[in-house]
Amino acid sequence: MEPVAADLLMALASGTAGAAGQSLWERLRALVQRSPDPQSDAVQGDDEPELGALVGALDEDASDEERAARLAEGLALRARQDPAFAEALALWRREAEQVSGAAAGGGTQHQEISGGTQHNVVFTRDVHGSINLG
Repeated sequence: MEPVAADLLMALASGTAGAAGQSLWERLRALVQRSPDPQSDAVQGDDEPELGALVGALDEDASDEERAARLAEGLALRARQDPAFAEALALWRREAEQVSGAAAGGGTQHQEISGGTQHNVVFTRDVHGSINLG
């Protein structure tokens, strides 16, 4: 399984991915609190508090790369031990990457000004609210 990128975790924890990102962050929180599959190599209750604590720590400081890296490592460890968790995490990661990519500028845009003199030029994307050029 491909590991979850620490920068993806930081983006979702910080809220920069909007409402969809917040929803995904809550889903990750629920996923790490789930009990391991009894058939897996994971020891019941052994790593859930740790993962839950790591999610909480990243909630407190979403810009902390070390916390994000520790969470990514913990997720990878649990995924290696628990195939059901690995499958759920892989699905979560694919959705998170799509949401994060859209929030970070998914979709290409090209803006160009040429010829003559322009006044009051504004380039925007995804405006949610009014713009006042006063």
